[in-house]
Amino acid sequence: MDNMRFVLVVLLGFILYQLSIYWEYDYGPKKVVPIVESTQSDLSQETVQVEDLPSSSTDPTNILSEESHTEEIVSSIELAEKTIKVSTDKINLEIDSSGSLILLDMLEYPVEKETPDIPLKLLNNTKIDWFIAQSGFRSAKGFAPNHHSVYQFDKEDYQLAPGENQLIVPLRWTNDFGIEVVSTFIFNRGSHAIELEQVVKNNSDRVWSGGQYNQLQRVVPSGDTSMFIRTYTGGVLYTEDQKYEKVSFDDMRDEKLSRDTKGGWSAMIQHYFLAAWVPPESHKNRFYSIALPDNVFVIGSYGPQFDVQPGSERMFSSTLYAGPKIQKEMEKTAQGLELTVDYGVLTFIGKPIFWLLDNFHEYVKNWGVAIMLVTLVIKAIFFKLSEKSYRSMAKMRRLQPKLQAIKERYEDDKPRFNQEMMNLYRAEKVNPLGGCLPILVQIPVFISLYWVLIETVELRHAPFMLWIDDLSVKDPFFILPLLMGVSMWIQQRLNPTPVDPIQEKVMKLFPIIFTVFFLFFPAGLVLYWVVNNSLSICQQWYITRSIERGYSTE
Repeated sequence: MDNMRFVLVVLLGFILYQLSIYWEYDYGPKKVVPIVESTQSDLSQETVQVEDLPSSSTDPTNILSEESHTEEIVSSIELAEKTIKVSTDKINLEIDSSGSLILLDMLEYPVEKETPDIPLKLLNNTKIDWFIAQSGFRSAKGFAPNHHSVYQFDKEDYQLAPGENQLIVPLRWTNDFGIEVVSTFIFNRGSHAIELEQVVKNNSDRVWSGGQYNQLQRVVPSGDTSMFIRTYTGGVLYTEDQKYEKVSFDDMRDEKLSRDTKGGWSAMIQHYFLAAWVPPESHKNRFYSIALPDNVFVIGSYGPQFDVQPGSERMFSSTLYAGPKIQKEMEKTAQGLELTVDYGVLTFIGKPIFWLLDNFHEYVKNWGVAIMLVTLVIKAIFFKLSEKSYRSMAKMRRLQPKLQAIKERYEDDKPRFNQEMMNLYRAEKVNPLGGCLPILVQIPVFISLYWVLIETVELRHAPFMLWIDDLSVKDPFFILPLLMGVSMWIQQRLNPTPVDPIQEKVMKLFPIIFTVFFLFFPAGLVLYWVVNNSLSICQQWYITRSIERGYSTE
């Protein structure tokens, strides 16, 4: 029995299963979704609408509507071109007259490595890439601004000056009854978190009652069509009970979300980046979602209502994190926000691997070298398991002539052949599965490392050396995949040859098959496999030679 056969068959089955899922996803029957023609200005109005609310306990299905008031549409369209431009060391941002964040360029993250002057747009108000962040108030009789109201502002351009650590951008809203709202966006140097403080001043002679809400509105993006690398794009939610939870666009279409929890946050995420609204963790918040025409989806939350007595004021606060999935920064912003770097069910393995990778990078300042060092550490941790596996393979290799002789003697008697083969294993004290089981134990670590390398935004556009100038995309000259294929072929040469000639021919195809797969994998992941295979070859070669010379390495 080929002691690598079982592992390779399992891996091939897993790959074929994933390919079948992706085939169904890409080419299978899709749910028919009615498409409603609309203009770009329509998108800004077809969203959650805040109606009169008698209390904070009102059922959200009664207060969320897809319709808009005519006067709000008119005022929003007329002032659509009036925006505030904000520039910090991290972002360029535009805020429209309703206080909505409609455009956000990430200055440190270009769309393509070859065009460093063209930043990636996380938020965008063009119809094809529609993705904006909104906020407002739920208040009886419209005595507070929502995301269709018109704010006043002092100037249209704010810049974080050199030497300054904070930039404050205020907007003001008033009505004829003496209610004034000052919405202040606060930007801090070196941070992607945007603080929102909204102060309600009650200059009327009646008690004001209301609460804050925040929401994200996004059209379904075209996304990455890669067959081999597919990441999640959609809504996510963090609650006290369920913790991290995905709320896909299909989920929003099928059923409106309505969830109460203390603290928590809601977000729209994509590969490497996200936007997340974080309400106060001390309040009980209700999270909601709505599916709108033209594949536009909304996810957000609103908090409890508070009374503001005449002549007094109250501040409402929340935070918008809009930027890359940098775990250290997200951990400072909100509990559980770092889980948007999704390692799946193997997070408990993935997080220590990333910690190790990040710490190595702190010293070597090269993510490619850090990957190599992590590979070396993982190889060292599993050294004894690998040693047992390779020792079993080497013993099986020594038995090949005897197995071949048994096969030739009992070629027409299958039961007798199996019986004699097992007798030989017992006589030589060889476990035919000894080479497979230690490797199976390591598979969860390999899968975790795969997700770490796929999900780590720090690897995006990160150079290694020579021709590898971006570890997050495929090798432009396919040298690393070819080296991986060669290393796999060498490993096969060190393994025992299958007795069955058909199996032998199939096994010889594996280096070619896996080389084709790895042609399209990120260079960082292929680098790991090349280094891992090279270390395995050295270890296996030494053990094989030791056993073939007649002495044990134990």
